[in-house]
Parts: sequence; structure tokens; C-alpha cells
Amino acid sequence: MTPRSGVRLVEVLGAMSLAVDLGIGQPMGHVARSCLLAQRLGAVVGLPDDQRKHLFHVTLMGWLGCIADSHDAAAWFGDDIDYRAGVYDVDMRPLPFLGYLLRRVAPDEPAVRRVSRGAQLVATGARAVQNSLRAHCQVTEQVARRLALPEDVCVALRQVFARWDGQGLPKKLRGEDLAMTIRLWQIADVADVHHGRGGVPAAMAVVRRRRGTQFDPSLVDVFCARAEDLFAEVTDDPDTNWDDVVAAEPGLAHQLTEDELDNALEAVADWVDLKSPYFTGHCGAVAQLAAASAKHLGLGEDDVRLVRRAGLLHDLGRIGVPNTIWDKTAPLTVVELERIRLHSYYTERMLARPQPLAAIGAIAGAAHERLDGSGYHRGRSAAELPTLARILAAAECYQTSIEDRPHRPATRPTTAAENLRGEAAAGRLDPTAVSAVLTTAGQRPSRPPTWTAGLTAREVEVLALLAKGHTNRQIGRTLGISPKTAGNHIEHIYTKAGVNTRAAATLFAMEHGLA
Repeated sequence: MTPRSGVRLVEVLGAMSLAVDLGIGQPMGHVARSCLLAQRLGAVVGLPDDQRKHLFHVTLMGWLGCIADSHDAAAWFGDDIDYRAGVYDVDMRPLPFLGYLLRRVAPDEPAVRRVSRGAQLVATGARAVQNSLRAHCQVTEQVARRLALPEDVCVALRQVFARWDGQGLPKKLRGEDLAMTIRLWQIADVADVHHGRGGVPAAMAVVRRRRGTQFDPSLVDVFCARAEDLFAEVTDDPDTNWDDVVAAEPGLAHQLTEDELDNALEAVADWVDLKSPYFTGHCGAVAQLAAASAKHLGLGEDDVRLVRRAGLLHDLGRIGVPNTIWDKTAPLTVVELERIRLHSYYTERMLARPQPLAAIGAIAGAAHERLDGSGYHRGRSAAELPTLARILAAAECYQTSIEDRPHRPATRPTTAAENLRGEAAAGRLDPTAVSAVLTTAGQRPSRPPTWTAGLTAREVEVLALLAKGHTNRQIGRTLGISPKTAGNHIEHIYTKAGVNTRAAATLFAMEHGLA
């Protein structure tokens, strides 16, 4: 019999949804509440059982793509999390939404720069934002497919920004052509946010205002007639709500096999690394290095698997910190540093249940701890840090140092190795873990001579640079080709990978080990 992991897919989605809550500027538990509201509204309107199962996954997955545009959103509108939170106050018809974008554009820039950026938005019809919305949908669908969700769920997730009046994306999709699961989720999502601010009256008011524009009029009428009952059992306690969500999962509860859980967590890691082009492939690389180091030290198969999973998830909480901090080139302020330190706490909190995920979270949350107590988020000392946490900390430290960051270029591996030994000598990292990491760091398998999806060697080079956020001009300069040639390669990559946005191409690259 294939061994079971003790984890259900809904519990993996639950951890991801807590990250999404913070990424869209909402309190933890928003996605859970939206899921429960949508399920109850679906039951009231007589949604068939098979569609209720699809609705369950659509509501948990709908906002997963939000991090795909974090880097670009921050470049245009400042704090990407605050930007997303503000969208809940806007009926995203073209003119009102453009007005919101113009109010947000280049918030920390001089007035002349703000005017210039605003004019660019108007002149292009906010093309950059439309591309971001498309990337959101493509990434969400890609993750759903990697998690082996039903086709109807994947298709519905293309319609996250569709509208009843046809003024959303995909263009001209309107009315009854929208998936019923999307129509139900959109109402539940917006209603819950406004309910948190002003109770049932506020939720009803915003839903009524968008009747016939964003929302299906008939569903609005049912929602408003039953709003008190629909909200009656929703609490502000995210743990209670998640217990209710897990209990409400349609169909028989299915525990993932160990291999299925590994595959799911690999998808989560790649999704997390979309937060910034500086992070592309980071979690997967840390996981690989930590697992190889644990194996080198003679640890058992269970420990090797545990530290690999912790490596995959150690930066899950990163989504709760805005890209104005992660992508900042100047020195961070004290407040910004404290927000970064919080991301390890978020990771541990998001993985608090069930027990198999909590075991992963206990190690993942210690990735930035140091033996002398100078690390974060708990400031643990050597006596409190188990072997796997020490290995993960050393692997994470080394891997980060050999990657580009906005404030510095990548460190050469030889220099990174010297620095890591220095950390061990200073009593901050475990010498045995450091030795294992440095021994295994030079033993990573080389890339295969043939590439997935029929990509050529040159296209793989272009894709790797694209995934790091390079422009066509930067790719051309690096590879000694013209920007136009780089653009042609990118178009070929899109065709072969079945995508048409940079974010979706980046996720494809990480999935196939090309970034």
C-alpha cells in the first residue's frame, strides 16, 4: 500500500490561503470565510453537488495568482499589498479602475515623475496592469493543474477578473457565460471584506452597488435576502473557520501520499518564489541543498524528506511582506527590517496545522535562526535548535549569498564558502552543518542535455534570464544578441510553454528546473 502523508490537499491549500490573506492586505482567515460564505450561498441557490466541489476549490484558489505581479505592482504603485487591499473599494469598471490606478501611481516619486507615469498609464490603456491581471489568471491555472485539480476548476480560474457586464477579462465574457463558481466566489470575496469593516449592512450595501455590473443580479438578490443567515456562523477566528472549511470539503476526505505531498509542496515553493524575480528558484534550491547535506551526514530517509520539505516552505511567509521592502536597493529602515523578521513567524503560523505540516513548519520557521541567539523570529539559542534546523539555516545562508539581491550582486561560490565558514567560526552557524553544505554544494547534478517542451539551448538561456526579471534589452546585452532577437526567442518560448506572460513563463521555468 502506498504510504499516506497524513495531509489532505485542502490543508495545503489552507496554508497557501493564509499567505494569500496577507498578500492581498486582509486578516488571516479571509479566504476561509469567503469559502464558507460561497458554499452556503451555493447551497441556497441549489448548486449541484459536482459544482459545489468545484466551487470549494475555486474559492480557495482564486487569489493565488496575486503574487505573480508583486514586483511590477510595487514598481508602479508602491506597496503591492496595500494596493491590492484598496481594490476592494473599487468597482473595477474601466474608468473607475483607471482612476484608482492614477491615484496610486508612483506614490513616492516627485510630482513630475508621477504625472509622467500617469500619462503612460492613460496612453497605453493601462496595458501593464492588464498584463498583470492575465498573469494572475495564468499562474493560478498553472498551480491548479500542478495540484491535479479538476478541469472545470482550472477553466473557471481563468475568469477571476471577469464581470457580469462584460467589462472585465477575458474581454467580452459576460452574463451567464461566466462560470457559476466564479460568480458565487466574487460576491463572497467582496462581501466578507466589507462585512469585516461594517457588518452585514456594509456587506449588503457593496453587493447591491455592484448588482448588474460586477455581480450576477439574481445572486445579489438571493444574497441580500439571506445575508444575516449566511454570516451567522462565520467567526473572526481563523482556526475555527479552517476547521469548518476542512469539515465542509465535498466528497470523501483524501490524504495525499508522501509523493503527492512532495509534488504539491514543490508547486507551493515555485509559487512563493514568484514574489520577486530575485527569488526565482530560491526555495527549491535551498530544499535540494539541505536534503543533500542531511543525506551526506547520514541522516535517515524521514529526516532527509522533512528538511527538504522545510526548505521548500521556509519562505512561505514572504508573501506577507510588500515588495517595496524585498526589492529595495537602499538600506532598509529599522521598521522594514522588523517586517522582514516577521516573515519567518508567518511561515510557522501558516503551517501550524495539521500535525504533519506543523512538523515541517517548526523546521521551516527556524531557517533564519542562529546558534548565538542573533537570528529570527524567536531568537533561539543553540540548545533550542535541532540538527535539521541547523542544516536548513546553513543551506539557506549559502544559497542566498550566491543569488542576486536588489542591493548587491551574487557572491562568488568561493567567497560565499569563506563567509559561511566565518559564520561557523563566529558561533552563528553549526560547523558540521556548514561543512556538509559546502561539501554537497559542489555536487549538484548538471542540467540535462535535452530540454523540456522542445526548447533549444539558447531559449533555455533566455528563459533563465527572463525568469530573473531581465528586460529584452538586458537579455540581449548578457547574451550578445539584439533586443529584437531576444524578443523573438521569448515569443518562441511562450509558444512552446503554452503561456503568454512573463510570470507564467517564470513558473514554467521553475517547475522544470530551468531557473
